[in-house]
Amino acid sequence: MPSLPLLRPAPPSLAIPSLRFLSRFSSNTSKTYLLLRFCDLLKRFPQQNPSTPNPSPDSSPLWLHPYEYNRLMSAFASAGDSTNAFRLFDEMKRFHCLPDAACYTTVANSLISSDQTEAAIAVFEEMAASGVQLDTMAFTVLVKLYACHLRQFKSAYEVLVKMRECGCKPDVITYSTLILGLCQAGRVTEARGVLGLMSDEHCEPNVHTYTPILNAYCAAGQVEEVEGLVSSMEATNCVPNVVVYNILINALCKAGRLNEVERILANCKLKGWEPDVITYGTYMDGLCKAGKVGRSFKLFEEMVSHGLYPNKVIINILLDGLCKRLNGRHARSVLDSSSEYEWQPDVVNYNTVMNWLCETGEYIAVLKLFADMFKKGVEPDSWTCSILVQSLCKGGKIRVAKCLFESNGFLANVVSYNTLIQYLCFSGEVKDAYCLFHKKAEGSIVLNHATYGVMIELLCKEGKFSDAIECFYSSLENGFQSNVVVKLVRGLVEGKRINDLVELLKWIGREGFFIDASIYSSLIRAFCFRGSCQNVEIHTLCYILEKLLRETNHCRNGMSGVVSVQNWSK
Repeated sequence: MPSLPLLRPAPPSLAIPSLRFLSRFSSNTSKTYLLLRFCDLLKRFPQQNPSTPNPSPDSSPLWLHPYEYNRLMSAFASAGDSTNAFRLFDEMKRFHCLPDAACYTTVANSLISSDQTEAAIAVFEEMAASGVQLDTMAFTVLVKLYACHLRQFKSAYEVLVKMRECGCKPDVITYSTLILGLCQAGRVTEARGVLGLMSDEHCEPNVHTYTPILNAYCAAGQVEEVEGLVSSMEATNCVPNVVVYNILINALCKAGRLNEVERILANCKLKGWEPDVITYGTYMDGLCKAGKVGRSFKLFEEMVSHGLYPNKVIINILLDGLCKRLNGRHARSVLDSSSEYEWQPDVVNYNTVMNWLCETGEYIAVLKLFADMFKKGVEPDSWTCSILVQSLCKGGKIRVAKCLFESNGFLANVVSYNTLIQYLCFSGEVKDAYCLFHKKAEGSIVLNHATYGVMIELLCKEGKFSDAIECFYSSLENGFQSNVVVKLVRGLVEGKRINDLVELLKWIGREGFFIDASIYSSLIRAFCFRGSCQNVEIHTLCYILEKLLRETNHCRNGMSGVVSVQNWSK
């Protein structure tokens, strides 16, 4: 085999795969070079991560003192073990070791973190009944309870008022906790208003205060707001750290502004921060999604040269990049030959390659890779099973997919469930789709709006409009969704069930569900598709639209008063 024209001399640690391995791939030298670099990466990947020791169960402090109990309860709480934290709290009271404010706060915070909000409220009530004064940290945990878990922001603000009445001034942690809860609830504008409140009270925000707002802007794709907030941080005493810059880089990568990311990394030393593994992983993911896999591998080498080593996430980012740059078949060969360079791929790596194979129509290769997982002792997860069902269905093996789905031990989820129902409908096996839909109560699958949308379409096509309407009512258990209404509206119009349609839309208005533009648009399109805009039925459409607008405005005006009264009563 001729020598490979590497772009630079190979380092001594480069793990050159065997000739047998390389012969499986295309002779294209640039693609072969990517594979060589990926194999080098795998050699540098630490296979095992050190685990942090957890406190042993049934541990008790040597001395009956609140400080000793609190220290051990904090250890259990940090390990996510609220049961043992509460056990110690109960134990110290039985031994007549009176809990102090720190003990009450620790156990309440542990219960809140494990979503046991009622138990946490009971702890605070006991704290008040015992005459233990709440300190700033206890008040902050109360803010966390109301803002981050119960979403009762009026109560959270009342806690701040109560703090001042008790002589406890809200600190930066208190305000940061409130801002986190507001951002998690999508109330980002209000969260920025809290920054103004902090300024009025001369409480300087820190990096943790800004981070939830930055994350919310990034998730919403509001890159300019992220840049503006980072700039305002740089202009004050709150110097952004690597976490802040990671959020900014993530936002820029999502917007495709990779050149600006390069500029930020080039100036990081001047700004006083060092990129970490998350920084490189985020940028490498952005590069791979933009098709710049070669630059992503070069960035990996730069990361290693700075003393940082890849984690499983980065391995999978580059494996996904290989699938994009080469194809799923070549990536499958990498998994097949993993033993040659002492790499143990996990279920996420297999899922990544199998997903690409499924999307490119390599259904047989998906099945072979699924079998290879079992040979290597890799346990499949629900994503694996979803890919398998989708591959079988796309390959025309719907009956096999159905048998596999119903077999014992199959890790079915709502994605594989929806996929199977959809393909059963497309193939005309309506009875099997009905049976599968009604069997859902026997398992642990929670149906989503995509499931109900598929079934409503099927029922309308079969002329079972009453069942379709009942299916819509069942979907309301998961909340009102416009896309489900759109499916039903189209079905009723195409089935000429205008009276049912009018009654349905009137009911929606009476119940306070607001009809958005997508429902109006689908209604108009459905009528026009039937040619109804050219005959007398155009008057029916105008009547429905006018009635909808009247009902919606009436309900909106009425509901605003009800909501305000309910909020006031709380």
